[in-house]
Amino acid sequence: MKSWKQVSLLSLCVIILMASTSGKPAWQMKADYVEACSCHLFCPCYFNKHAEHPHCEFNMAVKVREGYSGNTNLAGAKYWLTGDLGDEWGTNKKGEWVVVSFDPSTNKEQRDALAPMILKTYGLQWGELKVQEAPIEINRAGDVVSASLGGGQMASMKLKREGGADGKGVVLRNVKYFGAQNNDGFEMYRSLEHSANVQGHKFSYSDRNAFLISIDTHEGESGGMSGSK
Repeated sequence: MKSWKQVSLLSLCVIILMASTSGKPAWQMKADYVEACSCHLFCPCYFNKHAEHPHCEFNMAVKVREGYSGNTNLAGAKYWLTGDLGDEWGTNKKGEWVVVSFDPSTNKEQRDALAPMILKTYGLQWGELKVQEAPIEINRAGDVVSASLGGGQMASMKLKREGGADGKGVVLRNVKYFGAQNNDGFEMYRSLEHSANVQGHKFSYSDRNAFLISIDTHEGESGGMSGSK
């Protein structure tokens, strides 16, 4: 009888442990992106293994809408990615360079949690990776979205929404955003200004690809882009 009770107690502990550890990923976030790159609209990287040029130079201004990693709350955290995908991102999963900038309001715990999440979302090995701190501003006025890094001295974007045939905007759906498992569609924009001068790298473009997108990414198998398969 005593042996039966011990087995029953052990089984109950296993069931409780399984219930407490299953169903919830170790990390998850929903984030809103403002993004522009050097390709013309729409960026062919999402359907091919190479960019329009031997490079795809980009700015991404990101604000986390909600999310967590362990016990760290990520809501409201802001970061900015500036870099170049290069010419091997789709064939060898290698990116040329990237600079990750955190807004001063993003605390150390959030930064430590976000760093591996960012790398997981893009799934690339970067030839050069640097991290810095700089103020991030994102503003929207009607059909124009503006974003700046370091007061615009390090990077900036000024984007205008594509109206489409009915003037209500264009949204591209059912297309993966890198390794994020879900997104709400690419809201098409075109760059009026898209530039960077950061950590020894400098570029400037206009009338190029841009979009707004909200992604949902979490621990587990990534979604993957069409061209990277």
